[in-house]
Amino acid sequence: QVQLVESGGGLVQAGASLSLSCAASGRTFSSYALAWFRQAPGKEREFVAAVSREGGSVTYYGDSVKGRFTISRDNAKNTVYLRMNSLKSEDTAVYYCAAGDTFFGLKAAQYEHWGQGTQVTVSS
Repeated sequence: QVQLVESGGGLVQAGASLSLSCAASGRTFSSYALAWFRQAPGKEREFVAAVSREGGSVTYYGDSVKGRFTISRDNAKNTVYLRMNSLKSEDTAVYYCAAGDTFFGLKAAQYEHWGQGTQVTVSS
């Protein structure tokens, strides 16, 4: 069982940067694929970024964040990060981290474990 706790959300102005962290419990953190999803009010949950299990050699980003966001993992710290640059008002959402018992995944259904979410608000 993996428990995930996100942190780092907040209110920022458009153009600013913000870093999210997601700390995980459990001794098998490196065996999980990790991802970030987000959900804005009235919208469906959206894929943001994913990193493969173990060394994180594979990463992938949603089209709306490609080139601005960076996902990374630190297995020694049981933590996954999301660095967000050049934030836009449309990035406003609750951001969730997720862990899945798979090599890599882009779909929410591939992730069994979810954090409670952290709010990111970008003012224009």
